[in-house]
Formats: sequence, C-alpha cells, structure tokens
Amino acid sequence: MAETLGTARLPDHASVEAVLARLPAGAGETALAAALTEAFRGFAFSATSIDDQYWRDTRSVLAADGTRLAEYRPWMEAELAKDDGDVSALWTRLQGTDLQISEWRGNSVYAFAATGPGAADYVQISLGREIEWRAGPIVNPAYRPWSEEALLDPSWIAHDDMSDDKVVAGPLYRLPKRAGSSVVHVRTFLARCARLERDKREARRPEMEGRVWVGSDGTRTPFLELQPNWFDFVPREVRFFQDWEESSARGARMYEHWALDINDYEHKGQREIGFITRPLHLPTDKLEAGELSVHMLMDRIEAIDREVGLPFAWFFMMTHGNSVEPDVGEAIARGLREARVRLPDHDAKVLLRWADERYGF
Repeated sequence: MAETLGTARLPDHASVEAVLARLPAGAGETALAAALTEAFRGFAFSATSIDDQYWRDTRSVLAADGTRLAEYRPWMEAELAKDDGDVSALWTRLQGTDLQISEWRGNSVYAFAATGPGAADYVQISLGREIEWRAGPIVNPAYRPWSEEALLDPSWIAHDDMSDDKVVAGPLYRLPKRAGSSVVHVRTFLARCARLERDKREARRPEMEGRVWVGSDGTRTPFLELQPNWFDFVPREVRFFQDWEESSARGARMYEHWALDINDYEHKGQREIGFITRPLHLPTDKLEAGELSVHMLMDRIEAIDREVGLPFAWFFMMTHGNSVEPDVGEAIARGLREARVRLPDHDAKVLLRWADERYGF
C-alpha cells in the first residue's frame, strides 16, 4: 500500500513502474519529471543523471535481424546439453551461426520531489536509463572456451564498442528490483536508520556492560566508562543531514547537490540499511592538505564553494572524500582551535564536531 503524507499519496515502487511503462522510448529527464509530477499530485519532480555507466548481466540471444530469441544463459546451457556438455563441439557449431548477444547498458538517474521544508523532507527515486544493444557474437570467434563457465560468461564483449546502429531497444527507464531502496521518503528512511542502529546496540547491552579494558598495568576499566555514549551513537547518514541543517548549506535543497545511493537488504538474518552520498556537482580540482598552510586551504575551500554554488560545500565534499581529502578538515579544525582562522560559528561547530568524531562515505 502506498504511503501518504498529509493528503498526498507518496510514490511507491509499483506506482512508479506504472509511470515508467507509459513513457515512450528515448524520453529524457524533463519528460520523466513531468510524467512523475502528473502522476503524483502535490509533488513537483525534478530529475538528473549521473555519468556512471554500468552493464547489467541480463543478456539475450539475438537473431541476425535483431529478433530476441531467448535469455542468454539458460539458452546456452540448453545448447550445451545438446552436445552432451562438450564445450569444444558447441563452440565449433555456434561459430557457423550469425547469432549475437545483446546486453543492457545504462547510467543512473535520480528524481526528487520536496515533501516539506527540511533538508530530509523529500522523495528520491533511483532509476537506470538503459539501452539494449548488440554486444557481440554468440561465442568468441578467436578463442575456444576451456570450460562451461568461460562459455556462459561472455567476456569477449567489448563494452565500449556501442554505436547507434547496434541499438536494439531503448533508452528506457528501469527501476532496480530492490523496492526498499528505489523509491524512498528520505526523512522516514533516516528515522529507520537511527532506529535500527539503536536496536542493534541495545541488543548488545549485556555484552557491553560486561566488557572491560585491561590496561598495561593490569587495571580493569569497564568499557562503558571509556565509551559512555556508545548507546547514543548517531549513524553517519543521520549526521550528514544534521550537519546540513546546522550549517550554511541549509539554505539550499539537499537534492539539488547530492543523490543518495541507498541500500536496504538482509545479511545473515540482520537488516542492513544506509547510503553512499553521490555529488551532483564536483569541483574541477581535488583538494589535499599536503604542505599547504591553513590560510591557503581557506582560500581553496572558498573557491570550491563558489565553483559548486553552495556555502560550506567543501565540508560535505570532504565527508565523501573524492574531491576534498579529510586531512583538509583536520587542518582547518586545528586552525580554528588555535584561533588562526575563522568560519561562521555554525559551520565551525559542525566542523569541530566532525573532527572530534569523524565520519565519511
């Protein structure tokens, strides 16, 4: 059942799939956003893509005219059975055909719609925009596979050899099968993150209350005396949004600058949820502390904020790590404590809190 927010019905996996099914092949981000806005009254959607090309392992067998004949792996297994498992015989037989393999290639797309004024008050929909293309011959024409697995895993496909004349279908939008992470109300998701972390730690209370730290002199100190806030741990996902709301970045919408690569799955009987932040706007150059003075670092972070178009952007880039190294934050935090540099009070508070208890993605 679809979740509601006030009188508005929030999108869910099934309802978004219905919208995507009505979109024509080749629809762009503007058409996607418009279709979602029309389908879910009360929400104004935007959409953006990320250049992160991927290939799905779902492949098909194609006839010479592009007709899709079957799913690749079960078809190949059945063909192998016809030759009594003789890989060499099957390879020789298939070399004489004009059959080909198709593959789905795509990139990530995110759609967003605000549900309120807070940083986490929005819906995020994670999709792929994918093209099916003729990726290569049914078997490697140059080398005979030496095992069944080498035959079933078409490693001879050249992923970078796609051209318009090889397109079989698409571009089409596709939701991943993970319903719990593809259509997400972010504030609800953060509350779930905090609750699950709290429950996991509470379940370990007897263990942690009995744990002690033995010093080099034999002194025994209860673990919880050394870590009194262990049960109050705040997940990094929650801290990221808390820092946004308490910093100069709060004047901008989170989703105008960041997408969330969300995971929600079961592992060994335990639910694991969280996300990796994905920047939508990257600075041209990576910033490392190196031998730079703290004053030079201040100049560099201000340049990053201007380039990205967001105050305190450098800090959130730093928690991601790819564009701003954490040692930059450490150096500026030392400069603040030594009164050699200044930041707005709310930004200084956020940075110093991070320096005392670091997190990152």
